This record gives sequence, structure tokens and C-alpha cells, in this order.
Amino acid sequence: MGRLDPPGSRATMQHESTRTSPVFPASKRRASLRPAGGAAAPENFAETLPTEMSVKIFGELDARSLCSASRTCRLWHHIIAESDAVWRRQCLLVGAVCHREVDSDRRNGLSWKVTLVKNYTRSRVKRDWLRGRYSNVRSAEELIGRKMAPLDAETWGEILQAELDR
Repeated sequence: MGRLDPPGSRATMQHESTRTSPVFPASKRRASLRPAGGAAAPENFAETLPTEMSVKIFGELDARSLCSASRTCRLWHHIIAESDAVWRRQCLLVGAVCHREVDSDRRNGLSWKVTLVKNYTRSRVKRDWLRGRYSNVRSAEELIGRKMAPLDAETWGEILQAELDR
């Protein structure tokens, strides 16, 4: 086991010949993903994994993808809707922009999901204002078609300070 054979030696060539190579079906038919013996493999990972693992997987999705995934099937909807851990991560991202609002909603006992839904659009609008996306707006007509949300006086103060700093 601790012995190293030089390249090209008989022992090295025997070892290399025992390596498995990929096998491709000779026919044009697609290879079956079902296990041998005719037992049907579950097509939904959430059916075979522990719920905690499915929650971890869903936790890697962004808010828009989470909403789409929750419409995939009843099981996914149940896992996503009932897991605070999935929504907590997204809510913390929103909280980076709307920290006062998120903190207030959480203190008032709202779930992570409700807090996210309540503050998602507000955080996007606030982020756009703070980044200067609306710095050169000359009239209200230029804002038609853009999502807007009510912002509190403190947020408007932050936006005005950002404009003055530009």
C-alpha cells in the first residue's frame, strides 16, 4: 500500500486498467433513471430527503424563486410556507435596506414570511432611490410604470441626504 510504482510499470498499468470508464448505452433509447427491479424512483427530492434538508435547499433560493417553487406541488408549498428558516434568510436581505421596518414588524410578532412580503417592494424602491436611480427625474410622468411603495419620514430623510451627498 505504501509502495509507489514508477509510471509504465506492470503494477501501474494493471491499476489503470481496473479504473471504471463511463458506460454509454449502445441504443438510441434514453437510459432509464429507474432503479433495477422495476421499482419506481421518486421524482421529487422532497419526498425522499428529510424535511430539514429540503428546507436547506429551498433556503438557497431568492424570494422570486421561492414563490415559483411553492407553486410547483403541494409538498413544496407546504415545506416552503411552513418554514421560518427559508423566509428568515430572505427577510434579512430586505432588512439590510429596511432595517427599522423589519425590526418593528418582528417586534410586533409578525412571522418572517409576512415581514418579507410586507417589506419586499419597499426595500426595492428604497434601494433604487438610495442608489440614485431616480436622481434625474424631472416629472411624475417619468415614474409611470415603476413600482412605488409608501416610505416613512426617516427613509425620505435618508434618500434626501443621499441626494445631497451626490
